[in-house]
Amino acid sequence: KSDSDTYSCDIGDAQSRAKLTVQDGFYMSLEKPCVFTKELADTEVTEGEDVSLQCETSRPDSPEKWCKDGKSLRNSSKYNIRQSGFEAKLVIHRAEGRDS
Repeated sequence: KSDSDTYSCDIGDAQSRAKLTVQDGFYMSLEKPCVFTKELADTEVTEGEDVSLQCETSRPDSPEKWCKDGKSLRNSSKYNIRQSGFEAKLVIHRAEGRDS
């Protein structure tokens, strides 16, 4: 029987969950899913100005993907995507109405 599964601890109305993965050999990892600790915030900017959107995650250097209308964004002269530790940041250069 495998011990790999999701475990939880309940205290009243609160619950904490973690996934236990048992690897080959003696290595075990107790892993919580990566979550947002600071969500993106709605932002207004004057046309032509640069604007930064940022969020924070519970794990440093988590893989992130920025999208607009469901399409992936890449670093370019228009978009600057940065990640440092827990923070993920998207800078939109010279914002236009079509960037909304």
